[in-house]
Amino acid sequence: MVRVSDQAIRLQAAFPVLGAAEIQKAAMTYQSDLLRLLDQRGYIHQLTDAAALDALAAKEIVPGYIGFDATAPSLHVGSLVQIMMLRRLQQTGHKPIVVMGGGTTKVGDPSGKDESRKLLTTEAIAGNIATIRTVFERLLQFGDGPGDAIMVNNDDWLGELKYIDLLRDVGPHFTINRMLTFDSVKLRLEREQPLTFLEFNYMILQAYDFRELALRHACRLQMGGSDQWGNIVNGIELGRRMDGLELFGLTTPLLTTADGAKMGKTAAGAVWLNEATLPAYDFWQYWRNTDDRDVGRFLRLFTDLPLDEIARLEGLQGSEINAAKIVLANEVTALVRGRDAAQAAEATAAETFAGGGMGSDLPEIPLPASGMPVLDALVAIGFAASKGEAKRLVAGGGARIDGEPVNDAAYLIPGGAEVRISAGKKKHGVLRPV
Repeated sequence: MVRVSDQAIRLQAAFPVLGAAEIQKAAMTYQSDLLRLLDQRGYIHQLTDAAALDALAAKEIVPGYIGFDATAPSLHVGSLVQIMMLRRLQQTGHKPIVVMGGGTTKVGDPSGKDESRKLLTTEAIAGNIATIRTVFERLLQFGDGPGDAIMVNNDDWLGELKYIDLLRDVGPHFTINRMLTFDSVKLRLEREQPLTFLEFNYMILQAYDFRELALRHACRLQMGGSDQWGNIVNGIELGRRMDGLELFGLTTPLLTTADGAKMGKTAAGAVWLNEATLPAYDFWQYWRNTDDRDVGRFLRLFTDLPLDEIARLEGLQGSEINAAKIVLANEVTALVRGRDAAQAAEATAAETFAGGGMGSDLPEIPLPASGMPVLDALVAIGFAASKGEAKRLVAGGGARIDGEPVNDAAYLIPGGAEVRISAGKKKHGVLRPV
């Protein structure tokens, strides 16, 4: 058996920033590098049989998984804490398993949803998985080694199930009484929102995933957000009842910003991880605009910076905290988009804010020769989610063209010349003539 310490040393080439020295400085609450690191960086919310998992992780490689449904061509920032959990798993010598929900995406996870998702075709799901994989390839080391990450598709086994056989073998281990107590079900029913029988089966399929991964890949740990606790416990119990398996679960706290907003959501929509769905500058700017109160927490969760450096940065006061926000934006963007993208975004921000110019990395849209209504421009460039929101932005004095406030919601931006459009003090873009 290869020990965790051996794996941690082998993986240092892949993760040079977060090394054994930092792991050794972690709190002594846990024996294992894995749980000490997760605890110290703020990932742990709920944990099943902590002592047994800690002992296991201290003596051998623990394969662990998180599932991601492929409902869009990109995951958004709300999924980044889960991806970083898999990164931490690998940084401490364990094996990450990325489970793409090619099968469960066909059903739809009701957790945290007020209504049913649109059902996607098999081809659309496969296309989404292909583009989503590119982000994981930046953050994890894939390969055939004991601690290398693997990506699997749960459609490989769910697609082969015979429904009657599934009901006979797995169904007896679930009761409707208990399933009705889960938040994903209760909240939908309390709000009188429909919950389809198809979605109701999701928790059974996710539990089956854990059992299948344990049998196929010796997976012992499932991680996820706090809203997945019930589904994770289901999988642990199913593995125990059907196969006598000892499995473990770990969830992260519900991730919200200091003002209570859901992580990864803005007025203009989701903050996507893939470049094709959100320009690198917009991604960088999202992190640069972090609330002062969130800087330290986000540096611990989303970067590999040493903890003593994070403590220094979060201790900055007044306007100096902006330097910490730039570090946060650079580090997260470098992890997800690459170091070149981070440097280009920072340079664009410096030119835009300090020099009053228009950096090459600003978001841009075409400006017809006939011009464009300001409300249409604000929506098209992503500074407002709707014309109504854009109108409120104008009424509040937050819309500017070439630095000058726009007070008329009917204003037509003239064509023929390059124009800088701004929303508030932090969002800037370019309208380029076509």
